[in-house]
Amino acid sequence: MADTLIWTGSYTADSGGNGKGIGALLARPDGSLEPLGLAAACDSPSFLAVHPALPVVYAVHEHAQTVGVYRRSGSGVTLEPLGEAWAAGAAACHVAVDPRGRFLVVACWGDGQVLLYELDADGAIASRREVEPSRDPYDAGRPSRAHATLFLQDGRIMTTDLGHDLLRVWDYVPGKGLEAAGELALPKDSGPRHLAQRQDGTVFVVTEYSIEVAAVRAGTDGRFELVSIGPAGASEVSDGDAAAEIALSPDGRHAYVGVRGSNRICTLRITDGPAGDGATRLEPVADTPSGGDWPRHHLVHEGWLHVAHERSNDVVTFSLDPESGLPAGPAARLETGSPTALVVGGSA
Repeated sequence: MADTLIWTGSYTADSGGNGKGIGALLARPDGSLEPLGLAAACDSPSFLAVHPALPVVYAVHEHAQTVGVYRRSGSGVTLEPLGEAWAAGAAACHVAVDPRGRFLVVACWGDGQVLLYELDADGAIASRREVEPSRDPYDAGRPSRAHATLFLQDGRIMTTDLGHDLLRVWDYVPGKGLEAAGELALPKDSGPRHLAQRQDGTVFVVTEYSIEVAAVRAGTDGRFELVSIGPAGASEVSDGDAAAEIALSPDGRHAYVGVRGSNRICTLRITDGPAGDGATRLEPVADTPSGGDWPRHHLVHEGWLHVAHERSNDVVTFSLDPESGLPAGPAARLETGSPTALVVGGSA
């Protein structure tokens, strides 16, 4: 294992945070994190994504309602703007990059927009396209709250809408943008937020409001169905709790869910049913104190769990037991202003 670069998003003064912009950390094989300084001073880059082939980082500026492109300068960690920021939507909160580097998808919590930005050969934004707005499947008249994007193994794209309790599936058509390819409603008022896909194709979705994890899977016709849904944690939900991030272990045996409020990391065991029954089950194993206040995002990397705490201004690191999957520690704590995202950036 080698040292790894991790980019950090943050909330800055425009959003009431203590961050300064996009930061850089060096993750060492022993789990320690070394601060490398401020990579780019910018306003509230609350979520980040990295181009799959170029030294380019994308950031949604949540309060400013824009998406920015930054190119890494030389061998250091300085990021320089690559063109002007492009308009996004209200409370743009998530950005994801196509694995082939052709386009970005931005989700906007404030107005529910899902936006597509096509990229040029340098990784810069070349065009912006809006997609079909979400409709509340429960006809409750609730506002749309798009929140995250996942590029699926079959080449399609899935987005979450926690306001409409909806998973939406898209096809990318060059020159046209995203075209609707299906949707799946989760239980009303569950609030699907973030999601991750296992090697077998199962997608696990953490629900912000109900503090659950749903497992969904595509059938032979390509349409997704709900396989199971159950509590994210082993302990009771407390008033003010809100689930945040979900991450999977590399071997696909465990899932980790962050819960703000009670400030815990929930470890779940993933098991498969008898051959042919299509069942995938998640069993809460244990809840571990996250070591800080308001665990907004976390990263599983090389046997370690790094947890970004927005309100206690730190990243706390745990070791992960390879058999039980449980976090142990905390092993280390690094102070940094209002961290909101941790994204692997490649070799340092």
